[in-house]
Amino acid sequence: MAFPGLQHIAITVTDLDRSTRWYTALFGAAPVLDEDEEGGRFHHTVFALDGGMLFGLHTHQGRESGDSAHEERTGLDHIAFAVGSTSELQQWASKLDELGIPHDGVKKAHYGSGVSFRDPDNIPLEFFAFPG
Repeated sequence: MAFPGLQHIAITVTDLDRSTRWYTALFGAAPVLDEDEEGGRFHHTVFALDGGMLFGLHTHQGRESGDSAHEERTGLDHIAFAVGSTSELQQWASKLDELGIPHDGVKKAHYGSGVSFRDPDNIPLEFFAFPG
């Protein structure tokens, strides 16, 4: 039996409205779901991405805002979005520039190329293309 692929990712954010606006601009699409979870433990906003992947933003009831995300602590290191080529990476770098989102430009390595950037809670994100 083959191991299944990812179906969705959900991240916890400090300010759901701010993050929803930010990800709406990044994805170029409005959320497909925005509701309180049954039982009221958390509120979530969900975006539908290509390939059937869902990307969720959560806030949890009674949670302290805490400090921002950092990849050197135990937990999430980064989230990478697949693109088909380095030319497509350059297009995404230009889109990030248009949105005013700082990034480090296209970085190349033997295993692929990427453009790294961060969301409003400092969660590391990347557009990534395999070599080819």
